[in-house]
Amino acid sequence: MSSKNYLEYILNPFDLLRTKKVLHVNPTIIPERKDSTQSVIMVYEYNPQNLQSFKFNSVEDCFPFLQTDSKTWINVDGLKKEDVEKLCAHYGIHQLILEDILSLGQRSKTDEINGLVFCLLNMLYYNDELKSVETEQVSIILGKNFVISFQEDATRDVFNPVREKLKIPVSKVRTSGSDFLFYSLIDLIIDNYFLVMEKMGDRIELLEEDIIRRSDNRTLARINHHRKEMIVLKRNIAPVREMISGILRSESHLIEERTEKYFKDIYDHIVQATDLAENYRDMMMNLQDLYLSNVNLKLNEVMKVMAIVTCLLAPATVIGGIFGMNFDEIPWLHTSYGFFLAVAVMLVIPIIMLVIFRKRGWY
Repeated sequence: MSSKNYLEYILNPFDLLRTKKVLHVNPTIIPERKDSTQSVIMVYEYNPQNLQSFKFNSVEDCFPFLQTDSKTWINVDGLKKEDVEKLCAHYGIHQLILEDILSLGQRSKTDEINGLVFCLLNMLYYNDELKSVETEQVSIILGKNFVISFQEDATRDVFNPVREKLKIPVSKVRTSGSDFLFYSLIDLIIDNYFLVMEKMGDRIELLEEDIIRRSDNRTLARINHHRKEMIVLKRNIAPVREMISGILRSESHLIEERTEKYFKDIYDHIVQATDLAENYRDMMMNLQDLYLSNVNLKLNEVMKVMAIVTCLLAPATVIGGIFGMNFDEIPWLHTSYGFFLAVAVMLVIPIIMLVIFRKRGWY
C-alpha cells in the first residue's frame, strides 16, 4: 500500500466517501456534466472489400458519412455538449436520446425512437491500485448503415478486439450489417464484466484467507470496502439483462433476423453475470458472518482463559480469607509450619484442578 493510500486508510478506514458515492442516488436532481478536456473522434468506414479509418477533431467532419453506401462506425471518446448536439442533430437523433447521452448515473436502458435503436449501459473497469470498480457510461446508437458510440473516457475502452476484426476482410463484422457491429460492441462490454468479477473473486479469496488468519478492524474495513464494490457490480450488471431483453423484443427493421440469435447469446451471458454477481454478494455476507464468528471465538477464548485463572485463584482466595479472619483461636496460627502448609494447599489444589480440567478437555 502506498503512503498516500495508507494515509487515506488511517483517516477514513471504512471509506465513508465511497459509501456516499455508491449509495446516493437522486433521479430528480440531474447532475451537471462537465465537458471533457480531451475529445477524440474515430470513424471507421467499411465494407467487405475496403476499410478506411479517420481521426477527427471536429464533428463536422463526420457529417458526409451519413450519405455513403458503406457501413460506418463513429466512436466519440470524451463528450463535449456542443459536439454531441451537432452530431445528434445531423443524424436525426431525438432530443430524449441526446439528454440520456449527456446525463450522468443513468440506469442501463434501451429505446427505439425515430427509427433508431439506442442503448445505454456502463463499461466496468477494475482499478488495481485503488482496489475498486470504476464505471464509464457508454451510449450506442444503431441506424441504417451506421453505428455511433459515445464514451466518457478518451483514454480507455474495451473495443480493441472489434477494431482488430474490422481489419480482417473475411471477419463477421466486415461482412455483416451494422446491427452485427452494434451487437459486437455490447458483447465486448458484457464480456468485460466477467474479467472485472474475476478480479473481484480473487480479492474475495484473499480476504477470506486474511479473515481466517486474523480478524481485526482492518479486515472489517476491507470487508466493508468489498461489499460496496459488489453493490457497484450488481447495480450496473442487473439492469443490462432488461436492456438486452428489450432489444430482443424490438421489432426494429434495423436488427436482422439472423442477428437475433447473437443477442440471445448475450442474454445468456448477462444472466450468468447476474448470477455470478449475486453469488459474490452471498460470499461477502458469508465472509461477514465468518468475521463475526472469529471475533466471537477469540472472545470466548479470552473468557475461557480468564475463567480458568479465576478458578485457579479461588482456592487461594478462600484459604487466605479464612486464615485472615480476626479470631483468637485459629488452627496452625501459632505453629512454625502453618504458613508453609497454607501455601502448599494453595498450590496443590490449583494443580489438581488443572489436571481435572485437562482430562475434561476444557483447554
